[in-house]
Amino acid sequence: MSADPLHRAGTPQHGKTSPPPDGAEASEIEVRRSTRRRRTVSAYREGGRTVVLIPARMSEAEERRWVTVMLDKLAAQESRRTLGDTELAERAERLSAQFFDGRARPASVRWVTNQNTRWGSCTPAEGSIRLSHRLQGMPEYVVDYVLLHELAHLLVPGHGPDFWRLLEAYPRTERARGYLEGVAAAARLPHPPGSQGG
Repeated sequence: MSADPLHRAGTPQHGKTSPPPDGAEASEIEVRRSTRRRRTVSAYREGGRTVVLIPARMSEAEERRWVTVMLDKLAAQESRRTLGDTELAERAERLSAQFFDGRARPASVRWVTNQNTRWGSCTPAEGSIRLSHRLQGMPEYVVDYVLLHELAHLLVPGHGPDFWRLLEAYPRTERARGYLEGVAAAARLPHPPGSQGG
């Protein structure tokens, strides 16, 4: 979200998000407060904007937190609906071009259902990248981070300083790692790539 606060009143309030790191257009966010709404928060897309419905009594800090939560939830739903193997490979190609000057060129990128101890894997000798199906439905920035992590392995096989320097280019690395750590802690699933294998 931008530094501009979202205003409160009886009419819909508008805010702008910061442009996503991939350079796409910023999405307009409209926060609607309702005195009838007691506890529930919901959100939906309407044209080029996102509408977030919240209780009128919410504080500004709660509003910011819920806007972030709902944006992530919508992104996860959209990712789950639209991302097949072909789209995943195209996304990997775009990420490689954007962050690695196109140097990471996988021969194949696909979802797999047999990875229960890691989020993704890469076999540099074959140029193959596989992502766990459990990532489907997570926010796009999380999937992008795991894809970039595996793409980086095509350039640097281990997890040494050169490897982590490559990932510094992605501005949401820490946020994505935090998200995966939260999921892992909650479900006792694998750790984010790089903290324990990957």
